[in-house]
Amino acid sequence: MPANRSRTTQWRRCLEQVAQRNGSLEIAVAREYSDDEHGRHLLWRVRILQLTDSEIIVEQPMALGQTIPIEMGVQLVAILAIGQNRWMFSTTNLGDTVHKPDARTAIQALRLVMPTSVERCQRRNYYRVQTTGVDLPEVSIWPLLDPKTVLVAERANELEYENNESNKMLTSAKASSDVDGDFLMPDVGPELNATILNLGGGGIGLSFDPDNSAVLSRHKLYWLKFVLPPELTTPICATAKLIHSHMESNQHIYAGFAFDFSFNPVHQRFLVNQICRFISIQQRDQLGSEFDQDEQRKSA
Repeated sequence: MPANRSRTTQWRRCLEQVAQRNGSLEIAVAREYSDDEHGRHLLWRVRILQLTDSEIIVEQPMALGQTIPIEMGVQLVAILAIGQNRWMFSTTNLGDTVHKPDARTAIQALRLVMPTSVERCQRRNYYRVQTTGVDLPEVSIWPLLDPKTVLVAERANELEYENNESNKMLTSAKASSDVDGDFLMPDVGPELNATILNLGGGGIGLSFDPDNSAVLSRHKLYWLKFVLPPELTTPICATAKLIHSHMESNQHIYAGFAFDFSFNPVHQRFLVNQICRFISIQQRDQLGSEFDQDEQRKSA
């Protein structure tokens, strides 16, 4: 049996091994957008809690301490990663549950359909197979030279979001350019570019080209900015602290960052609301009228 086929047929054993060591899956809401529409996925790293013959029980995705709701029936793309090997499959959320590993612990969880087969991602593209793919967002990131200056920049980002969401017109072209103007940036160093690989409970995983290693070794605090069209037209901006980094076999640098709100605690809630809105719109587009009716019942 060819090596690639052998590794693919052993995916269930690999899944069990990951679960035994409290490992994770990466999941994203499946979407219909084509590459031309610039639709992007956010991958969430969620811990595997339990496996049955028909289900994968995983913890609910979180953002900065808040659960990200995933509606029952939503189609998801899931990725199982072991080292540099990745398997991708489609699954469905069967609904919420509570996982109780012991008498004193209760974990909010999702019940995902156990797939009957998976596809191994090609080494040249870890996030795409024949039947589906994941398009990861790009992020601009700058070394933060004066953390106190983030307050004005983050507040400007909040005002832009509020204006866009309320469909208010800016009073002049000058005002529109000011929103993205350099003077509203905090005090930062040279711009770097990276790819968002995953989000977790309090941080973000990014992939950098190897020539950025020198900059990453010199700084700990960074200002990052990324957009998630077509759902969100306002950039998401935040301060983040570099926690760890390492070189992968493809020579790219994986770096884990923790969001930092030390200089502007109010911005934490704003960031969570943006992320929740992005995921909510994706689910609404997928589920259509059923999702709208459920949202109305929740708000009643």
